[in-house]
Amino acid sequence: MRLRCTFLLAAGMVIFGGLAFAITIKDVTFSTTDAGKVVFSHKVHIGKKGIENNCKACHPAIFDMRKKVTRTMAEMEKGKSCGACHNGKEAFPLKECGHCHAVKEITYKVKATGPTPFSHKKHLAAFADCGACHPKLFKAGRNKPATMADMEQGKSCGACHNGKTAFSVGECASCHTVKEVGITSRETGRIIFSHKMHAGKLKCGECHNKLFTPGRSKPVGMAAMEKGKSCGACHNGKAAFSVKECSKCHPVHDVAFKVSGAGPVKFSHTVHLGMYSCNDCHTKIFKAGRSTKVVTMAEMEKKKSCGACHDGKTAFSVRDSCVKCHDM
Repeated sequence: MRLRCTFLLAAGMVIFGGLAFAITIKDVTFSTTDAGKVVFSHKVHIGKKGIENNCKACHPAIFDMRKKVTRTMAEMEKGKSCGACHNGKEAFPLKECGHCHAVKEITYKVKATGPTPFSHKKHLAAFADCGACHPKLFKAGRNKPATMADMEQGKSCGACHNGKTAFSVGECASCHTVKEVGITSRETGRIIFSHKMHAGKLKCGECHNKLFTPGRSKPVGMAAMEKGKSCGACHNGKAAFSVKECSKCHPVHDVAFKVSGAGPVKFSHTVHLGMYSCNDCHTKIFKAGRSTKVVTMAEMEKKKSCGACHDGKTAFSVRDSCVKCHDM
């Protein structure tokens, strides 16, 4: 009986001792000042060739668990810490930062031009070495915003985007989202401004910010444009077609009138624009858009509405040749 108890006690001590000296390994998260959190996976490393479940491959020769030592990237590049293996021969080199440091696509909120995306993925494909930008151009993490004027002087993105190393910061649409702009005019309906068409002929800086502040601007009337404001700065008949050529921007279409007792009347903008400018009729004779007021033939004979021109002198008279307008 005494022998049996001694055996059980000895066995228990062996089992307990084994449990006491069992090592639990887990992933370790390091917080860096400039490059976010780095997760070191024991599970990934312990199975690698050269380590193969042998903790002594790293401990304590490379990492002494009794000492908490923080190593810089410069020290690692000299073979310290992770750099003992991550030298480009035994394992990927330290300069391939994205293997350990989390990189992500960034969207900057720009008040004037809207969200501007920055793609680490695209840039890392062109410059595999993160040191090309970090930390000499950008500290990892949030940086102080740089203006376009700063970039044009070689700061921030402008260090590379100078038209030589990479496209110029003046090619705004390469980074900033531009879209077709729909402008609603009460008188003439919806007008589409095409950034795509204009950007193919001009640089963004030729319009922004001296003519237009990015984003929604205060509406400018045609009278102001004729004096060189807004679109009129270029659309003056010299640099580009004149703002008086209204149909180039404003949608015009043929208008059908229902006339009781005389058949429908079709007014052709196409025919009239071949002979007159929009200003000849709008807005001194006709307001742009649908008018609720009905003009009688008697009023037209007194030079109202169509009768302003259709008087038998400028154009055929409203008194004669009714079938020229009325479908009878």
